[in-house]
Amino acid sequence: MRIANLNGRLVLLAGDGAIDVEAASSGRFGSDPSAIYDCWEEFTAWTAGTPQLPDPAPFSPADLRAPAPAPRQVFAIGLNYHDHAAESGLAPPEQPVVFTKFPTCITGPYGDIVLPPGGHTDWEVELVAVIGRTARQVAEANAWDHVAGLTAGQDLSERRTQLAGPAPQFSLGKSLPGFGPIGPCMVTVDEFDDPDDVALGCRVGAEWVQQARTGDMIFSVPRLVAHLSALLPLLPGDLIFTGTPAGVGLGRTPQRWLAPSDELVTYVETIGEMRHRLIAP
Repeated sequence: MRIANLNGRLVLLAGDGAIDVEAASSGRFGSDPSAIYDCWEEFTAWTAGTPQLPDPAPFSPADLRAPAPAPRQVFAIGLNYHDHAAESGLAPPEQPVVFTKFPTCITGPYGDIVLPPGGHTDWEVELVAVIGRTARQVAEANAWDHVAGLTAGQDLSERRTQLAGPAPQFSLGKSLPGFGPIGPCMVTVDEFDDPDDVALGCRVGAEWVQQARTGDMIFSVPRLVAHLSALLPLLPGDLIFTGTPAGVGLGRTPQRWLAPSDELVTYVETIGEMRHRLIAP
């Protein structure tokens, strides 16, 4: 099942078309894409038990918005690929390195993102897990049962702000407006051949700058859900940005940053791609 946000309305994607959930369910479920995660089990039971859905209607991909647009909590994981830890000059962590992105940075899969003046803005392709059931002290073996699905994300990072002293400001540097694009849809776990090993990558213009597989992550999605839920509750609709592989601009020689007019294309296998144009302030 592919869940999407079409101009603020909850839809199911099927082929090249979209099915409006509120209309198809005769009002049983509303149009708000963020509200569906609070009744995720009821919703998935309805989709599984509905023998005939309406024919999908054509739509423009440019009208897609963030599939989980109002998370209460947004977690992000640092140094979660061995090669990214190496390019950062750090040893692989023994436990997840966790920071937060503020929910106001979440945006959709297409459109313009404004670069901060005088900044060093970097790209970070990531697989993003969307929580579907409240998770508290969940065992790793049961963690996928609490994940509604997966989507593509970019943990865009303003390095000057992030690394400003006397202590790093990760959450600030990674939460500027538009610095958390997700999409183009959320795909339920059952749609993946192996949800623990998914290809992902991103390119700037025509150049591929990151390509990897999530099977190379140090801490898998179930491990992250278990780790976080042991400390605090994960709520329906929450997001976990699971970390980025090697290839970021910070780790290059010379270092490289996104510039006005750059097109950033983000790809995750089975989910699809996002496209963003970077613009001057």
